[in-house]
Amino acid sequence: MKDWTAAGAKGQPDLREFVEYFPFLLTCREAQVNPPGHWRTWLFQGGRGAGKTRAGAEWVRWRVINGAGRVALVGPTLHDVREVMIHGESGLMGIEPETRWRPVYHATRRMLEYTNGARAYVFSAEDPDSLRGPQFDASWCDEAAAWHYADATWDMLQMALRLGTNPSALVTTTPRPTALMRRLHAGPDTVVTQSTTRENADHLAPGFLSVMEAAYGGTRLGRQELDGQMVEDPEGALFLRSRIDETRSGIVPALWDVVVAVDPPATSGAAADACGIVAAGRAGNDAYVLGDASAQGLRPLDWAGRAVALVRQVGAREVIAEANQGGEMVRQVLETAGCPVPVRLVQARLSKRARALPVATLYEQGRVHHAGQLGALEDEMCAFGAEGFTGSPDRVDALVWAVWALMLDEAAVGVRQL
Repeated sequence: MKDWTAAGAKGQPDLREFVEYFPFLLTCREAQVNPPGHWRTWLFQGGRGAGKTRAGAEWVRWRVINGAGRVALVGPTLHDVREVMIHGESGLMGIEPETRWRPVYHATRRMLEYTNGARAYVFSAEDPDSLRGPQFDASWCDEAAAWHYADATWDMLQMALRLGTNPSALVTTTPRPTALMRRLHAGPDTVVTQSTTRENADHLAPGFLSVMEAAYGGTRLGRQELDGQMVEDPEGALFLRSRIDETRSGIVPALWDVVVAVDPPATSGAAADACGIVAAGRAGNDAYVLGDASAQGLRPLDWAGRAVALVRQVGAREVIAEANQGGEMVRQVLETAGCPVPVRLVQARLSKRARALPVATLYEQGRVHHAGQLGALEDEMCAFGAEGFTGSPDRVDALVWAVWALMLDEAAVGVRQL
């Protein structure tokens, strides 16, 4: 029999009363219900659309009704917490069947208030220090594999989980082999459940699953995004996630130099390659990757606008732009978008893999550090070069240009300045 009680509750309630308060139990799956026993962390990893958000919202509701007075809601950004965890279709306000329990969201205070006085507070993994000071009975952490300052946020949260008889956290996420995910899997007080996208097919749009499985079934991306598996780096990849994690830096020193590199697409539209836009800086003998503003399907002025915004954000001294596709027009588009710094055009003579090799060597030497989590960039890096990799590594290409400009000479990566 399932243990329907929240950890620390006063024994199991009458099942009829329980179903009245929690109609979700009539339709939910085993993986969506908190595991039995006493644990500090429940890691529910699943594919896209596997019902993770609904499980998280229902668990928070159960904890609140059973006496948890203070709950932390932690997501990748404040926007994610508000739009997915609170106001989303499967979020805390969307699932509430009982008027007597329906919470009110106070936007200015970033706080959800229940009719019994319980409160759920909003936090972002972009600001770990915001978790200093408050204390909680429970926490729901969503998409933790995509958190920017993952380890620092998790550490601050653990120190804040100190109220009640059994303070605990639920982590709902599509997995990636990040340092935090490895920590959670290895944790002695962690229980792990897993669900695939297919298991929740009844609640997805008709045809969605067949299209996804036709496109990604059997691939590394499909195992991660549809099957909810934590897939380690493939054989042959130039960049290793373990190495990126080892050299990741939460604190960036004073930088000597900062650049933004742009790898522009040849076309625009839904089928076009992404525009790679990456910022990096140098301090001493090391480089620091500061941000990734890459995006797919944008028109020239739109991707140029994103590049200019990143230039202003990081205080770059120049833009390095590949001119193989567009030539001088690339400079003109960036200048039209208001680029406040010089644009240096470069043209590649070697293949993408050959250009990336010396940069990969710098990573192996521990001389390149990522400032926080850069999920999409890191996923592409750790697939690039492996057997079966397809598509254009636009984020990687921009990264290579940025690190080259800061750390390497022309001969090392086979480029020609224009």
